[in-house]
Amino acid sequence: MTVKRFAGLETEFGILAPQDLTANATVLSARLINAHADLVARERHHVAATSWDYTDERPLQDARGFEMDRDQAHPSQLTDTPRELTAEEIALSTDAQPGKIFKEEASMLAAMYREDANDVGHVRMNMVLGNGARFYVDHAHPEYSSPETLWPADAVLWDQAGDVIARRAADHVRDVWGLGELLVYKNNTDGKGQSYGAHENYLMPRSVDFDKAAAALIPFFATRQVFCGSGRVGIGMRSGYPGFQISQRADFFEAEIGLETTVRRPIVNTRDEPHSNWEKYRRLHVIIGDSNMGQVSTYLRVGATSLVLALIEAGRAPEIGLLDPVEALQTISHDPQARTVVRLKDGRRLTAIDIQRIYYDAAASLCADTGADTEPQTADVLQRWGATLDALARDPLEVASTVDWVAKYQLLSAYRDRNGLDWDDPRLAMMDLQWSDLRSDKGLFFKLAGRGRVERLFDDAAIERAVGNPPEDTRAYLRGRAVSAFPDHVVGANWDALSFSVPGRARVQRRSLMDPYWGSRATVEKLFEMQNDIAEFVDALPRGDRGA
Repeated sequence: MTVKRFAGLETEFGILAPQDLTANATVLSARLINAHADLVARERHHVAATSWDYTDERPLQDARGFEMDRDQAHPSQLTDTPRELTAEEIALSTDAQPGKIFKEEASMLAAMYREDANDVGHVRMNMVLGNGARFYVDHAHPEYSSPETLWPADAVLWDQAGDVIARRAADHVRDVWGLGELLVYKNNTDGKGQSYGAHENYLMPRSVDFDKAAAALIPFFATRQVFCGSGRVGIGMRSGYPGFQISQRADFFEAEIGLETTVRRPIVNTRDEPHSNWEKYRRLHVIIGDSNMGQVSTYLRVGATSLVLALIEAGRAPEIGLLDPVEALQTISHDPQARTVVRLKDGRRLTAIDIQRIYYDAAASLCADTGADTEPQTADVLQRWGATLDALARDPLEVASTVDWVAKYQLLSAYRDRNGLDWDDPRLAMMDLQWSDLRSDKGLFFKLAGRGRVERLFDDAAIERAVGNPPEDTRAYLRGRAVSAFPDHVVGANWDALSFSVPGRARVQRRSLMDPYWGSRATVEKLFEMQNDIAEFVDALPRGDRGA
């Protein structure tokens, strides 16, 4: 038992053009993706024409053992089909900027969207990046899905790389394309009733009973916000009540368990799409997290969750039953003092910190029993998790340098006190938004970090390396290197497959990567060192399902 676990993070960014607040968000998102494509093309003289391969997507498969009827699904659940710009979106965009259409924009408006990898002039809605990540338009948001990583620290590093990629693309839209400012926010709500996610994905053995896992995870997810919430001004989906709360997402959850991700959001999501060998693995798709600006909050979010999953797999998860999990999630979030008690089914009344302490003690005990507490990163996560809970119990402000919501609360409270403001003052709502602004010279988080008041795990140089390079210990290495080495020939990709076009061969050469551990540097580096041509390279890749 360690914190080592196959995982990936997804960030849906908020986006707007301040010079035209009516601009269509989907069109702005497409502009951001295409700006990044242009950046890559300028740096490498070519950009991979890789389409996203939807072949293995199963978004309606439920972990409880059934598949939702397609006609019963919300449109947002149908992620196995390419996103298209609607006529309404195009019309809105045309109305928004009638005199500012440049050639890529004209292509977008005239040709709409075509997922044709060989048409280099088309509007891109999807990109597979050289660091193994996916950068694409997800409904009305740009989304960065990080490459697969094996350690919480690596999950943080490649998540931070996504922030840099999005920020540079926005700069490119303004500075090179001359289309004005494009603001990108790493937050989870527009404050007007809309929420967008920060998802996590963890690989688990399929042998683990899902119902038991869900029962153990619900109390953990409802309470972990105390160390990884991002903080929010306003209470309720539409911020209808004044106040500051711990989580960006808590008010948008309405169910304990379910398949949806954008409506009737559940604390435990049941989407069963392993992106690997179905018989051996399941992917736990977590939709309840906040987008963290801070590296330590992300680190604890992934690290503590990995340990709780290890507890579940070992059959040693604490038995905690919240009487009303959704109510508990929200009442805990609404108390920045972190003192609210919630009711358990057995009659106990505990705070979120108390409940987290029960999980922590169980994890520490199991790590000690198995010797995992000597593994450096596992020991570090345990130490930070326990110390954070201790500090929160004494005074939440003690963790202002490491926990996102506390840092934001401290900054905004000080401003509020100096100016005698109520929590419904629009200046505080503006500061809340500005906190997650990805512009390093404007974002309040970055200003705080620049003053040394936020602890970092990685410096700018390390993040820069992650922008251009994949993790070396997962299949993301093969995906990222292949896209960079053979940009003309990788015509399709997803998490568990790569497709190549090889001159002289009529059919696309598809290679399955169902074993998520195969494709690491240790397993494929020699293939790249041989400097083969594309035919030799593809022939050297194993056929069939790796790990099947």
